[in-house]
Amino acid sequence: MTDKTRAFAALHVPGDPLILVNIWDAGSARAVAAAGAKAIATGSFGVAGAQGRADGEDFPLEYALDNLARILAVTDLPVTIDMESGYGTDAAAVGASVAQAKAAGAVGINMEDRMPGDTALLSISDAQARYRAAADTGIFVNARCDVFRGGDIARDGDALVAATLERARAYADAGAGSLFVPFLLDPKCIAAICEASPLPVNILRGKGGPTHRELAGLGVARISHGHQPWAAAMAWLTAQAQQVLGGSEPDY
Repeated sequence: MTDKTRAFAALHVPGDPLILVNIWDAGSARAVAAAGAKAIATGSFGVAGAQGRADGEDFPLEYALDNLARILAVTDLPVTIDMESGYGTDAAAVGASVAQAKAAGAVGINMEDRMPGDTALLSISDAQARYRAAADTGIFVNARCDVFRGGDIARDGDALVAATLERARAYADAGAGSLFVPFLLDPKCIAAICEASPLPVNILRGKGGPTHRELAGLGVARISHGHQPWAAAMAWLTAQAQQVLGGSEPDY
């Protein structure tokens, strides 16, 4: 692990979370860096969308690495990239793909525990092997755990927390640096995971969910904004174009 990677890992402090406004290209990276970001993180949805591609590894690895190179050219901040499911059919292939990202200059990656297009999660042993292959490269692995995706928190909240923590322990044993639990806005479940997880916890900020301050109080160590900055930027652009093409003056 490089000094820069260690410094990035040290930013994950429960109660004083690293806030990542996810970007999609060099221009958006420069804008977020200028706002005072401590690190830069891509989001796969926006990266793919910026090139007219779909999320889910429809954006080829070579393109993602080219995009990484352009981002690294405009910032000295640590950069972590969303590698979706790891760009590999098995653990060895994941390790090879992640090694390319590390060699290109990324300090970290985000990686899911289900395959592109699949609803079902990988078995714990398969996911663990893939995370171990990624972590063995020396990169910081943000292990995404999709247990809450599509779950009924009102009915199954305690069971979903328990299942998440079981995977957290396995992913920690594999060498992951943090645990990413998206699709979760319930404060009680977030607090329970943060209290018992062996890894610092990353939560995806969402409308109607806890604020940054509230997430910090729950023990969160990293807050991501995911696809939301990209979606907001595109919605703004569409609205401005509609004004102009409809005969009105734009807001800019």
